[in-house]
Parts: sequence; C-alpha cells; structure tokens
Amino acid sequence: MNISVVIPLFNEDESLPELFSWIEKVMLENNYSYEIIAVDDGSKDKSWQVITTHAQKNPAIKGIRFQRNYGKSAALQVGFEAAQGDVVITMDADLQDSPDEIPELYKMISVDAYHLVSGWKKKRYDPLTKTIPTKLFNAATRYVSGIHNLHDFNCGLKAYQNKVVKNIEVYGEMHRYIPVIAKWAGFDKITEKAVQHQERKYGVTKFGIERFVNGLLDLMSITFVGKYGKRPMHLFGTLGVLSFFFGVLILVYLTVLKLIFSSEVSLTNRPSFYLAMLTVIVGTQLFVAGFLGELIARNGIERNTYSIGEKINL
Repeated sequence: MNISVVIPLFNEDESLPELFSWIEKVMLENNYSYEIIAVDDGSKDKSWQVITTHAQKNPAIKGIRFQRNYGKSAALQVGFEAAQGDVVITMDADLQDSPDEIPELYKMISVDAYHLVSGWKKKRYDPLTKTIPTKLFNAATRYVSGIHNLHDFNCGLKAYQNKVVKNIEVYGEMHRYIPVIAKWAGFDKITEKAVQHQERKYGVTKFGIERFVNGLLDLMSITFVGKYGKRPMHLFGTLGVLSFFFGVLILVYLTVLKLIFSSEVSLTNRPSFYLAMLTVIVGTQLFVAGFLGELIARNGIERNTYSIGEKINL
C-alpha cells in the first residue's frame, strides 16, 4: 500500500463527506493504493455515522471510535498503530488542510527519502490570539530541540515513513512535538513544506487557551524524556553529586575555621552551616531520585491503552 491517511477528529460530521471525497479524488488521479483511517475521538455529533456510511461505499475508508474523548495524541497513536501504507500522512478533519498536498508530500518521503515532512502554513487564516502564541512556541521549540529548519511544529498536515510512526509513541498532548519525538528516536532527516492553509468551513476550533500552558509543560517534559528518559541518573545523579560535594566543602571550611583558627562563633550559629546541611540533604535526595528513576526506566509502562468502542474495515 502506498499511502495511509490518518485523520483524528472530534465533532466534524459536516466536513467529513467533503474531505473523504477530496482525498479519494486525489488518490484516483495519482493511481495510489491507499487507506483512510478516521479516528473518532469520542464525538457527540454524527461523525461516526458519516464514517460508517462512507466506509460501506469505499472499503479504503476505515474507522476507529473511542468510547470517550482522549485527545488528539491518543487518536494519532492508534491511527499510527493501524497504518499499513509505506507513507503515512496525517491531516486534520476541518478542511483547513488540503489533500492536494498529498502527491508532493508522498514524493518527498518515497523519492527524496525524508523521514518526516512537516507542513508549514506560511499564510494562516487564524486570529492573532492564536498565531502570536504559536510563533512564540515554535521559536522556543526550535531553540530547545535543535530542529532549526521547521517553522510550524504543530501543523496537522505531516508525512512520515512508515517505520517512523511505528517507532515513536505519542501520548498526553505530545502531538505538538512529533518532530522532536522523531528526532530523539533517531529519525533526523526532517524538513518542511509550505502548504496551503484554508479558512475553517464548518464548526469551530476544538482547542482553547489552555493549550498554550499544556504546550509549555509538554515541551519541558519531552525535552527531559528525550535526553534523559533512558538514563535519568545522568541528570539527577550529576546534580545530586554536585550539590552533595558543595555542601561538604562548606562543612570542611567551617570545620577548619573552628579547629585551626579557633573561631569563637559556634558552627550552628553560622547561616552557612545550614546552607551546607541543606545542599548535602538535597544532593542525597537527587541521587536517590536518579537511582529510582533508573530502575523505573527499565520497566515499560502501558501509556497507550484506550477503550475503543467500534472498528470498521480493520
């Protein structure tokens, strides 16, 4: 199979018929073998009925429905697990991503051999309340991740080699930083493509202001996990040892001051004594935290177990 199109969605029953028809048209024009995996993230409207109806007409359309709303990352993860195409393309269901971009994205993966191609909505039709914070987060992500050639990490329109999606894990709200996750997994041939951004035709956006706070926390989390997830002792152990020995040096200094220079001031009356004790205790705690983290890192955690109500053609 050439292409798997993974579409996470929540309450998008109005846009789905047009989106499915548009994707089918592009695939037929280019003679691609394909599948469309629509992941219904607990929609309350008629999205699942629309998916079911279209899947009966076109076996290439496959559906997965969550019992409740888990979030976009969860929907992408189960879509990645089900994808069979050599190239996996993700897009949002709100018609703001154009399926006409699929042929060029497919070429960049299959011919140019990029691991991941991220869309860049160079001209956006979003309000300033969304575009300005997005620019700030993208700048911060470029600085932290070292991926300097991407302008828009969170664009829903992306293309991947199949082996990339099978070797990364997306959970929580980490979908914003999939290029970073891919880089930490060793897939560093990453580039971007300027793509057409269209105004929302139906419904309203499903993301609120809290996404900016969550995005910052997720960036901190993924940076730590990417660098130290498999070796937490390297971070906590190093900080612990430095803190411990800093405290010990202060204590040695105070002891020498008392015994050799016969200082009349009691050790316990010096603020530096309590600073030394604090740094020794904190250093010990950090070292123990690193040791425990090292033990925990050796055991897999089931983070992507979701209650799925129904499947179609899968």
